[in-house]
Amino acid sequence: MTASDTTAGIDAPEALAGLKVLEMGQLIAGPFATKLLGEFGADVIKIEPPGTGDPLRRWRIVEEGTSLWWHVQTRNKRSLSLDLRSEEGQEIVRQLAREADIVVENFRPGTLEKWGLGWETLSAANPGLIMVRISGYGQTGPYRDRPGFGVIGEAMGGLRYLSGHPGERSVRVGVSLGDSLSALYGVIGALLALQERHKSGKGQYIDVALYESVFAMMESLIPEYDGAGVIREPSGSALPGITPSNSYPCLNDEHVLIAGNGDSIYQRLMQAIERPDLAEDPALAHNDGRSRQAERIDSAIAEWTSRHERDHVLSVLETVGVPVGFPYTARDIVNDPHYQARDMIQTIITAEGRKLKVPGVMPRLSRTPGRIEGGGPRLGQHTRDVLDELGIDAATQQALFERGVLYDTPEPDTEASASKCTDKGE
Repeated sequence: MTASDTTAGIDAPEALAGLKVLEMGQLIAGPFATKLLGEFGADVIKIEPPGTGDPLRRWRIVEEGTSLWWHVQTRNKRSLSLDLRSEEGQEIVRQLAREADIVVENFRPGTLEKWGLGWETLSAANPGLIMVRISGYGQTGPYRDRPGFGVIGEAMGGLRYLSGHPGERSVRVGVSLGDSLSALYGVIGALLALQERHKSGKGQYIDVALYESVFAMMESLIPEYDGAGVIREPSGSALPGITPSNSYPCLNDEHVLIAGNGDSIYQRLMQAIERPDLAEDPALAHNDGRSRQAERIDSAIAEWTSRHERDHVLSVLETVGVPVGFPYTARDIVNDPHYQARDMIQTIITAEGRKLKVPGVMPRLSRTPGRIEGGGPRLGQHTRDVLDELGIDAATQQALFERGVLYDTPEPDTEASASKCTDKGE
């Protein structure tokens, strides 16, 4: 782990130290939730199927059999590889759940119940248990049994209809936003339930639906429809009803994003682009008036930005206090001094011995900050450790390994991996 300059010398325990979390899920939503808990000190045990593990191990860019994404999504976790479809594996999970504070799962509703691992069963043995259940449509309702991924949640939640330009096919954000939002709501729910448990001593389950997590972000969508009969439409790069806030062209096929929608900010922006007539027009003094003439204002801003290079536009508007920026690529992020100063780009050593840059930890706590302990674990890396902690003897473990109920992978030759990193100039 790369220590943060802002938290150097802080030796307080992490905020969630002592919390035991059991993850039964895969891919994005459930594992992202437990990643956040693990970054702040929770002991996260991740259940993975033997042989293959979480499919995310093979998603996106894969090097030496492991996804680079894996080292972000699964950091700070312990991998226990067992067969959830076997009676022996299910009994091990029940033992772990009896000692857990939180269980996180993102299977289709009814799957865990089929395996004897549902809420009623686990909470009966552990009345203080908190269970985060993330699914496409929630645990109830007519759609509960449908399969649902984040992209479907984004569509049903209303986001995809607004994404893109008017009259064109909708587009998706290039990340799994629906899953990540659901993970955040799952963590919020778990922390709320933990707080309530201090009073009642009782656990509860949190029912998170992907589509509802997206729907909760949709701002004025429903009251505008109900109160004014307006169906909000896609608007390209603009933010309708909030003016000016748009993307504007610069020289060399570059562009900038300008948010000049505050009344005083708008005045400074118009003066900076040498349009005092628009600054002094009383009809444009407030947002409602500006929104009625959004095209006129955007045209004036674009006429100015298109005559200058991006860096000039950024410099001029930053000097007068107008929010301005440009779309960062991965290269821009890694090289940005502000990201670096706030320790949001950290370097880890993976289980294979490779150095790798990864995002830092959010949110930033002043006294009990989060941490990163290397990358994601090898499949089944902690299987024997976890079973030892449960008191399962070596002979029983070995029998389960031989029957394929349990799984682990040998430790890699880190010296060879380090040599490869050196050969690559890393």
